[in-house]
Amino acid sequence: MAAPIDDFYAVIPAGGVGSRLWPLSRADAPKFLHDLTGSGHSLLRDTWDRLAPLSGADRIAVVTGRAHRAAVEDQLPGIPDLNVFLESEPRDSAAAIGLAAAILHRREPDVIIGSFAADHVIRGTRVFEFAVRDAVEVAREGYICTIGISPSEPAVGFGYIKRGGELIVDGARDASLVERFVEKPDLETAKKYVADRDYLWNAGMFIARADVLLAEIEANNPALHAGLMELAEAWDDRDRRGPVVDRVWPTLPKIAIDYVVAEPAADKGRLAVVPGHFDWDDVGDFASLAKLNSGGRKNDLAILGENARILSDAASGIVVSHTTRVISLIGVKDIVVVDTDDALLVTTSEHAQRVKGVVDALKLTGRGDVL
Repeated sequence: MAAPIDDFYAVIPAGGVGSRLWPLSRADAPKFLHDLTGSGHSLLRDTWDRLAPLSGADRIAVVTGRAHRAAVEDQLPGIPDLNVFLESEPRDSAAAIGLAAAILHRREPDVIIGSFAADHVIRGTRVFEFAVRDAVEVAREGYICTIGISPSEPAVGFGYIKRGGELIVDGARDASLVERFVEKPDLETAKKYVADRDYLWNAGMFIARADVLLAEIEANNPALHAGLMELAEAWDDRDRRGPVVDRVWPTLPKIAIDYVVAEPAADKGRLAVVPGHFDWDDVGDFASLAKLNSGGRKNDLAILGENARILSDAASGIVVSHTTRVISLIGVKDIVVVDTDDALLVTTSEHAQRVKGVVDALKLTGRGDVL
């Protein structure tokens, strides 16, 4: 096994509720705190275990909300206190990743950071490690590097990355410049992308020198950069940190890192991509969760829940049960049933993306008790 990368720090943004997985995923128990694969660990813990061989366990930082601190530290008992970066409220990925970059750059000016979401599923850990090590070599040359996933199907739920010209970097076996990002396509367009072979899924993984990442933020959003610098300057002073976070954090622009870093860097020829030839899923809805837990077999019924009591006859899809109720399914295809103590969801895989609309409607009606 290769040794950890000396100048590398892994960053895990652990935010977002995962509203398309309601009522399983809630504000107080978001997606990353659940075991959605039957591994026996939460997605957050699986992410930590995947990154530790690359950075060392003492060089993994988690950016999360104050409300989730206890749960994160319970799931990651070895994490040093100085590596838990707490947000006072959600401000999207540019603020979260930028905060980690600013703090770590202040502590270690030449550090290379890699950002990896807490709630994704990756199978093929050794291949993942190879891709990250290649991306670090590219980052050493001053590029911001992303890992694009080789598509296994014409998925419409993911954005795509169009590869441009080959990039020759010592130690990186297959790097390219990024020509452009593409938003989620329709099915016919996605089929063309997969046939083209120059398109990769955008998995939202970014590896860069912290100073390069911060310079890109400064160039494209000076207000965000100024706030991050002020936070980083006070962060390691316990007496100053709280008041500065309370004052500065809510004023930061709320924007995704794709828009403030990745896309502008691509336009300047400063964004690179290495392909990841491993199984990856962002578990964005119950359709993808069903696929993960049935091995892709459409006629199977995936069942999640420690005490699930399910009777099934000629049914397929997924059932998630957090109660002791008996759930009987007869002759239904691609069904989604999620049964919790205070909420029941019934839909189909075809309509799984629309679950977020239920959450939005509940917010409008003031039903925060089930969110």
